[in-house]
Amino acid sequence: MMPAQLRVAVVQFAPKLGQVQANIAKARELCKGLKPRSIDLLCFPEMIFSGYVFPDTAAITPYLEHPHTGPTSTFCAELARSLECFVAAGYPEKLEPHEHALPLGDDSASLSFQQPRIGANSAVMYNPTGERVGAYRKTNLYKLDLPWAVPGSGFSTMTLPHPLGPTTLAICNDLNVQDPAVWESLEEGPYELARHCIRSGTRLLILLNAWLHPDEDGEESETGSAGHTTPEHNQDTDEMEPSWEVMKYWAMRLNPLWATIQKASNESDEKPGERKVPNELLVVVCNRFGDEGGNRFAGSSVLMSLHRGSGRPRLLQMMGQREEGVSVWTANMAV
Repeated sequence: MMPAQLRVAVVQFAPKLGQVQANIAKARELCKGLKPRSIDLLCFPEMIFSGYVFPDTAAITPYLEHPHTGPTSTFCAELARSLECFVAAGYPEKLEPHEHALPLGDDSASLSFQQPRIGANSAVMYNPTGERVGAYRKTNLYKLDLPWAVPGSGFSTMTLPHPLGPTTLAICNDLNVQDPAVWESLEEGPYELARHCIRSGTRLLILLNAWLHPDEDGEESETGSAGHTTPEHNQDTDEMEPSWEVMKYWAMRLNPLWATIQKASNESDEKPGERKVPNELLVVVCNRFGDEGGNRFAGSSVLMSLHRGSGRPRLLQMMGQREEGVSVWTANMAV
């Protein structure tokens, strides 16, 4: 198959909690150098315009957005039309009353777990004409989502025009093991998101993240259970450099997509109705940085190429931990 080029831009910055219009203005300023038709895909991180750390339903309620007419959707549709590209972003979705869920309840009787859950941690995608073509609700909620968010119903894959192709949109902690399962080993996983990509024939995986720094008790805190080690964090590390620890963990959680041929063969048996398993998959991870509510975010947005059976992931492009801006990357995709 002849390769096609995918031109992707990722936006990385530190939003201000609860300052939606100021954060949108910041994003617009960062993107003003992009020219129409210069990119195929533009990505913003998880809940980038509202901020992420809300302790309970009451705190986040003013920032929940209608999935079609809220500020994130309005801005993304406008930007998609002006740049003539696909645009994806995360936002806190306001659910309809029939979708609300009861409080989770908690032995500690914490107020945050006594309020109904009326939102979803969601993502939306618009096409170059400003039409909404994709929507997703985070399936594997992180602990900061639990007080207010209802989980999504599972992963799904969109069939998008050339050069994107079969595309899976996911959010942050979707990379991790879904409760009550635990990550048994590097060989066994489980690897829910990676295996969905295999079953669905995904060629492009987009991860919109608000991933915490390794020094925080974040999603990557499960690394120790995988039976492998990561480099110790160096306090003197230049924060304009990427976090290798974080990027290694992201790649490890997608292990079946680049495992050795023997391991990969166990995953590649096609079943009736499933798409042909692609030999190569591109992964765009768009993360934020900054500090919120005592939590520090890791930045380090990255573009990876995962080739089936290669035995190792390829890091094609990356951003620093606290690097602000828009990075435009080009990669070949098999068609």
